[in-house]
Amino acid sequence: MTVRRLLPADAEAYRALMLEGYTRHPDAFTSTAAEREALPLSWWQKRLDASPTADQVVFGAFEGDALVGAAGLQFQAREKARHKADLFGMYVAPSARGGGHGQKLVDVLLDEAAAREGVRIVQLTVTEGNAAAQTLYERCGFKPFGVEPYAVALGDAYLSKVHMWCAVAALD
Repeated sequence: MTVRRLLPADAEAYRALMLEGYTRHPDAFTSTAAEREALPLSWWQKRLDASPTADQVVFGAFEGDALVGAAGLQFQAREKARHKADLFGMYVAPSARGGGHGQKLVDVLLDEAAAREGVRIVQLTVTEGNAAAQTLYERCGFKPFGVEPYAVALGDAYLSKVHMWCAVAALD
């Protein structure tokens, strides 16, 4: 397994992997497969901006040449929130689960956040009841700080999201 930052040239593989995730686990994502499938390839390429100061970065886990997992960081641009980054779009294909890909992706993202000037914490949300994902995040140092009820509508059901955070630098 290797983990590396995804670049615009990886956009097609990234798009395919994430559409699989949105389809297989609609309860885990705020976006729907249909919403994301309608976006042009240029949207996916822009998300994979290669510049060192990009407002978002995405890393991928590979087995050989196959992209089997991905997760991203969104850095806050507003002056009062620049100390935070948000982990988004975490997905590992079923064939690669249990092999440490998820933990490696989270660890690399935390290192990336820590290396960004001024970033102190990383936040994320996980669907309440997704014990496997929440356990992974807790193992990586995240702590829950609240539950947002009715966070996502999925058909006639409403799902709650657990908000979590992790320090990546000393907090004053």
